[in-house]
Amino acid sequence: MNEPGKNKVQDVRLHNRKLLEISGVNNVESFDNEEFLLQTELGHLTIRGSNLHIKNLNLEQGFVSIEGTVNSLSYLSPGSQPKNKGLLGKLLR
Repeated sequence: MNEPGKNKVQDVRLHNRKLLEISGVNNVESFDNEEFLLQTELGHLTIRGSNLHIKNLNLEQGFVSIEGTVNSLSYLSPGSQPKNKGLLGKLLR
């Protein structure tokens, strides 16, 4: 049987917490200046920080680079659903 994530490739490079480069990206689910949610080869990846913005995006090659101050990177557990923040959720923060 094939294990989830097996034979999948993803590189994550963080330069001085200011530039994040990620390969193996399938889709950008949502983003704002404090949080990005990416669908990657290895599952959903949440990036949190401040003043975040996309520097480069090429979904055909599966590549994204994000500038800003990166505070955390976390993968969601397999099978869990990403929490999309709606307008109301953002206003109530």
